[in-house]
Amino acid sequence: MATAAAFVLRAQGRTWLCDCGRVRAWVGDAWSAETSQQLFDPYTFTHVLHGLAFCGLLALLLPRVGWRRRFVLAVAAEALWEVIENTDIVIRRYREATAALGYTGDTVVNSLGDMAACAVGFLVARRLGRLRSALLFAATEILLLFWIRDGLVLNIILLLYPSERMRAWQQAGH
Repeated sequence: MATAAAFVLRAQGRTWLCDCGRVRAWVGDAWSAETSQQLFDPYTFTHVLHGLAFCGLLALLLPRVGWRRRFVLAVAAEALWEVIENTDIVIRRYREATAALGYTGDTVVNSLGDMAACAVGFLVARRLGRLRSALLFAATEILLLFWIRDGLVLNIILLLYPSERMRAWQQAGH
């Protein structure tokens, strides 16, 4: 899955590594030009949230399917999302509707990190159960709102219903 997604991303024109010439495991500044270019960044936590959500949703939708198969489905869904997220139309939408003004898409390495984060989120949710996973989801969203003025839920809302007011609030944190 991840290998196939990596090659599709590369075929879409995504670079393997950051054009900056550095390879780093972590970039902590959400406003850095290296966000979405290195292995992990603050948005990695939104992909952990994908894993938490996929674990719960797939358990509800496919209760008779074993957790390992649901795990594979979750990672496959994340790989598909990484391919879709890095299409020109979605990149353009991020720039138009969110505070991601200079967003040019992810590197392949960053997408692989996002898929790994989703996998970790799924495994954490499996261990914590629904209630504690929901609490972790909410706590992570709140932390991200204070830290980077963004999060998974806000990102989805702004992609569907752009708000200049929210975009201005996000940019004020820069």
